[in-house]
Amino acid sequence: MTLERPLPRFVEVRRLARGSAAFYFRIPTHYRNLGCEMANEPLGTCYEAACGDDGKGGRAATLNAWFDEWNKQRRGQPDEQGKISRYGTVDWLFRQYKTEKAYTEKVSPRSRPDYERIMQLICDTVGKSGRRIGERQILEVTPRAADKIYDKIINGPNGIRLRQGEKVVALCRKVWRVMRRLHPELFDKKHPNPWDDFTLKSRTRTKKHAVTREEVYKFAWGCIKEGRPEPAAVAVICFEWLQRPENVVAGFLTWPDYRSKNWPHAVRIEHHKNKALVWHPLEETVEGETVKFYAEAEDVLSHLPKLGVPMIMRRVERGERKGDAKVWSYPGMEKVVQQMRKKIDGVSKLFTLDACRHGGMTELEEAELTDGQGRALSGHKTAQAYRGYAKETMARALAATRKRHAHLLAQKELDQQQIADGAESPGDETRQMSPATKTNIGSQR
Repeated sequence: MTLERPLPRFVEVRRLARGSAAFYFRIPTHYRNLGCEMANEPLGTCYEAACGDDGKGGRAATLNAWFDEWNKQRRGQPDEQGKISRYGTVDWLFRQYKTEKAYTEKVSPRSRPDYERIMQLICDTVGKSGRRIGERQILEVTPRAADKIYDKIINGPNGIRLRQGEKVVALCRKVWRVMRRLHPELFDKKHPNPWDDFTLKSRTRTKKHAVTREEVYKFAWGCIKEGRPEPAAVAVICFEWLQRPENVVAGFLTWPDYRSKNWPHAVRIEHHKNKALVWHPLEETVEGETVKFYAEAEDVLSHLPKLGVPMIMRRVERGERKGDAKVWSYPGMEKVVQQMRKKIDGVSKLFTLDACRHGGMTELEEAELTDGQGRALSGHKTAQAYRGYAKETMARALAATRKRHAHLLAQKELDQQQIADGAESPGDETRQMSPATKTNIGSQR
């Protein structure tokens, strides 16, 4: 059955000893003689993973695209992607990493542009020899070379950029670790990961801004007044239910998640980063009286038009799809948020969707919830991850000071009580003496 399905170029099928079919990508000898250095590669036993559903996808499609780039360069044709990456170079390492599951499944779409930028920054850095780092073999990046790359990057054209250096070291450490497991022959056995135990220059870390409840709703009602309920809803959802902004904007929160048939008194929030699922109660009925926990938030959501299954959508205003509904892009939503922020009085210039979520996390701490209670609402898997979001506000400091002061007063009261008890102790001993003892004392006098 497998053999009857279409095979991509340069893909061969071989029968294994146990009888199953395996797929292999093999560059013909003709192209080897012309200088092609691409490695042959086993593609596994799954047809879909190796070749795609129709023979035009899978891993084979990626490898064939690389071959086409090399072939165009060989024939002197312009290449859209630029220079081909030679096997075993740092350019090749990053490019290969982006095809692995560690990148495709673990790095969110929102983070990928930053990953791409850092990879390009590393590869385009030029050493004293005049060669790009990307053109060097992986074996050439020794611990000393890694130190020099770091120093070169942090000393940018516009001043010191320590944060960029931290990103470079963290990304390289991760890429070297992932790729060494897959291609151990390309790495130095003595120093397999030159980015481990790296000494970074210390810097003062700036904390992300966190907005208050008052500012969030001032922004939300201002947006609704301007006819923009979508950014209003996103800001409120991030603050109240602590969903990551990129998930809200991408349409992961749907109308069936909100007061569904099975859960009419709750909203379902899924955190795609750690796959956590949190149900937030919206109301509670006690002795016949219903208390709504998020009354104002639900008022904001009531202004959202229902354009499709995702809660946050917009109408296409131009082109062939004019009038159709589609989900927002994250940059597009951020742009609208900043436009609205400038129009609404009383909203800080530091107002962002991230700041809304951080504000909600900080409010959990100001409410003096335990780590366990806070994580039940935020969806964080570890206490360390949860604590990193809460900001040291005056309200939190005041609550801590009150507890400390109460402890001091209680300690003083206890000390005074002990002193008072000590002053009364001689009389107590006298009262406890027997009549015979008292007589003996009197006779001695």
